Amino acid sequence: MKQLRPCTIVGGKLVTSGGLVDGCVRLVDGRIDTVGAEVRDGDEVIDVDGKLVGPGLVDLGVFAVDKPAFHFGGITRAALMPDQSPPLDLPSRVSYISKSGKPDFWVHPLAAATRGLEGREIAELALMREAGARGVATGRQWIADSGVMLRLLQYSAMLDMVVIAHAEDAALVGQAVATAGEFATRRGLPSAPAQAEAIALMRDVALAEMAGARIHFRQVTTRAGLDIIRHAKARGVGVTCGVTPAHFMLSDLATVDFRTFARLSPPLRSEDDRQAVREAIADGTVDVIASGHDPRGPEDKRLPFSDAEPGMAGAETLLAMTLSLVRDEVIDMCRAFELVAAKPAEILGVEAGRVSEGFEADIAVIDPDKPWVIQSARMEATAGNTPFDGQPTQGRVTSLYKGGVRIDS
Repeated sequence: MKQLRPCTIVGGKLVTSGGLVDGCVRLVDGRIDTVGAEVRDGDEVIDVDGKLVGPGLVDLGVFAVDKPAFHFGGITRAALMPDQSPPLDLPSRVSYISKSGKPDFWVHPLAAATRGLEGREIAELALMREAGARGVATGRQWIADSGVMLRLLQYSAMLDMVVIAHAEDAALVGQAVATAGEFATRRGLPSAPAQAEAIALMRDVALAEMAGARIHFRQVTTRAGLDIIRHAKARGVGVTCGVTPAHFMLSDLATVDFRTFARLSPPLRSEDDRQAVREAIADGTVDVIASGHDPRGPEDKRLPFSDAEPGMAGAETLLAMTLSLVRDEVIDMCRAFELVAAKPAEILGVEAGRVSEGFEADIAVIDPDKPWVIQSARMEATAGNTPFDGQPTQGRVTSLYKGGVRIDS
């Protein structure tokens, strides 16, 4: 799929690093040629009639590739977690995945940190980097052995690869399915203290500081954990963190009726923690909002809460939930796209995620006010296990361009 003819998108509000600006953007040979320039002779002209023109979203840390769902949500590339079957712990597997979505969707595989994601023996990171890995990930699990984690961070720093880590102390979490507190106690659910996150973060931040490594915590969901990230950044540690919409939209109150669509990892937290996440998004502590896309069918979700698998189908709702923060005046529109596009692309080291000259021509045209109702039964994903089922929302992608070529959805 190659752009055959230059095109200029006109009549839109461009989401740029400098703010929202009226203007046009010209796409040539799969790249953004100019921003704010006039239409040139021979260009295809696309009038978007006042809609937002933003970068295609970059989803950092998904567990499955559902192209129709990603296209619906305005996502043009995603970093795939190594928790596959088999895991992405060999160069051949990484190479295959890196080619799997093209040409209309790019998948950036994350190399498994350890063989079989077992947390014991470091995998062949250098070879997987050559095969196309854009980072290293510990998967759904925390590496309990501090020596292994330190060596992983040192090796990754030498290769200039970011480590994407899960932040929950495995010994404290065990088989827990909920956060310890009133709701878990009343319903008899196996639970773990929220402090399991903070304990894992403290160790891994200290090890990253020792190794001089870049570390990204895929989800930080508690007030205590966010304070640790805040203080580490102030000291100059190379740390970033993300969150999914569920943890700024929902609290553990959503589990009171045992709805397994609300069975997530990490589990939903207290209302105070939910508010802390929103505060951290506002003050810049949180760097990334990702979908955590992990579609689960009835065989995994139509079970008692304690037996159901964690995960949610998040690709289609990522943009709408992030735009809700703009409507609530938690952040502005430019910050929203920094969270879902610019910063994830920067962490992965790809020239995307911005409406800026020279960057990949991955463009989403968005009607931020378009109303719609989230319906799990009508989702494009392979399974519609969303905790937002039935929720009215606003904001839809009306057209999407990958490398300057329109994607038909």
